[in-house]
Amino acid sequence: MTEVSRPNDSFHVFDTTLRDGAQREGINLTVADKLTIARHLDDFGVGFIEGGWPGANPRDTEFFARAAAELELRHAQLVAFGATRRAGGKAADDPQLAALVNSGAPVITLVAKSHDRHVELALRTTLDENLEMVRDSVTHLRAQGRRVFIDCEHFFDGYKANREYALSVVRTAHEAGADVVVLCDTNGGMLPAEVREIVADVIERTGARLGIHAQDDTGCAVANSLAAVDAGATHVQCTANGYGERVGNANLFPVVGALELKYGKRVLPEGHLAEMTRISHAIAEVVNLSPSTHQPYVGFSAFAHKAGLHASAIKVDPDLYQHIDPELVGNTMRMLVSDMAGRASIELKGKELGYDLSADRDLLGRVVAKVKEQENLGYTYEAADASFELLLRDEVRGSRDRFFTLESWRTISEQGPSGLAGNEATVKVWAQGERRIAVGEGNGPVDALDRALRTALEHIYPQLAGLELVDYKVRILEGQHGTGSKTRVLVESTDGTSTWSTVGVADNVIAASWVALDDAYTYGLLRAGLDPMA
Repeated sequence: MTEVSRPNDSFHVFDTTLRDGAQREGINLTVADKLTIARHLDDFGVGFIEGGWPGANPRDTEFFARAAAELELRHAQLVAFGATRRAGGKAADDPQLAALVNSGAPVITLVAKSHDRHVELALRTTLDENLEMVRDSVTHLRAQGRRVFIDCEHFFDGYKANREYALSVVRTAHEAGADVVVLCDTNGGMLPAEVREIVADVIERTGARLGIHAQDDTGCAVANSLAAVDAGATHVQCTANGYGERVGNANLFPVVGALELKYGKRVLPEGHLAEMTRISHAIAEVVNLSPSTHQPYVGFSAFAHKAGLHASAIKVDPDLYQHIDPELVGNTMRMLVSDMAGRASIELKGKELGYDLSADRDLLGRVVAKVKEQENLGYTYEAADASFELLLRDEVRGSRDRFFTLESWRTISEQGPSGLAGNEATVKVWAQGERRIAVGEGNGPVDALDRALRTALEHIYPQLAGLELVDYKVRILEGQHGTGSKTRVLVESTDGTSTWSTVGVADNVIAASWVALDDAYTYGLLRAGLDPMA
């Protein structure tokens, strides 16, 4: 039996990725996707996972049915979302409320109108009837043994338009038995100072336990959520990576990071904060969106340092330019190598790669000078760690690691009468005393070149069978003389267990691609444990 450990109920982290987050443009979750994300969120340790609106669409109905049989939640409780009963009816007879009960979810969130104009124009009912819809729905679901949260839609706009009516909706939900009344910034137009002031007033005037649901249209969703907590809210609704309609919702990870590390609130089970980066990236993979490299706390660049001045300080004490230890959230510090790099940057980057440069100041100076020289030619090493490591090895060893030596390469692109293009490459290389000549065909000249090089070398280095090129980027660099220009190519490769990036610069795209391929193959063979001197 799976051990269940529920977070402290005094403060709620409520995730709505599976409902509100799924409304982001470009996200289309299957039931299997939703089940996978729910497991990741439970592993992270959130208190509540809102699974969707059962009865409103077949996919969400199926999700709750499968969740009952397939999900074993250790930390979170599953939440079903719906609306208050229809105007003029009774909660006991409302089929939508029945679907919420039948979902089996122990917690139900109901959306309720709290803006007077929305009541009259969208619901087309009276203000008094809307209050009765809230009261009747909450009372009915509580009688069915369900815990009830109320989402007051458009609350802040409603509060500004008709403060007393907005407060009456909160008061009605609270008195009917709603555990939490959530104030929703549905249009995302609020600012932190306003949120703090309004939340404090609502708590004072109603005595209700309050939550916050913030959209990010002003870029303030995380700040607004924390402002609500400052004012006394004890329930925050977020989505993983800030997914959501329009520009998104309050991002779960910065909110939790702030609560745990800045506010000192224990909102996750012990030790789970260190899973933050892994969980963020895993969910991004499920929704098929590239993880944001510059996302706070969990982004690949969140603790990346480029400036030489920063590196000098970090060498003394990493806390001088980092607001937290990245390991607390499962991330790592990275040193970026560029023409802005000084000795400290290169020394720290070398240490990161396993080279101690501190004892050889001349070597360190040569590496710094080489990096600046190469970057002046158009190279960029901050996005090509493998090429930088090869450069570093060259300077340490005094010569280039060579598994093969180029004699020549040639590519041909042709188009036949049918309009179909053909690409062929011929490569002549020397490896372990053998002269190897191979021809390759591909979707483009670079693909053909890669296939030819692989064919030439696989007989000698069978380890290359596991090497695969997974990404390829080209950038035309501004020329210094009239129409002259250079081309920079970045190649990402994998051996099935890790990936690495290499860079090449030349006067044309094929020549630049060869330089990047040469580095990619060399680095891959070094990773395979081969000795180029053997």
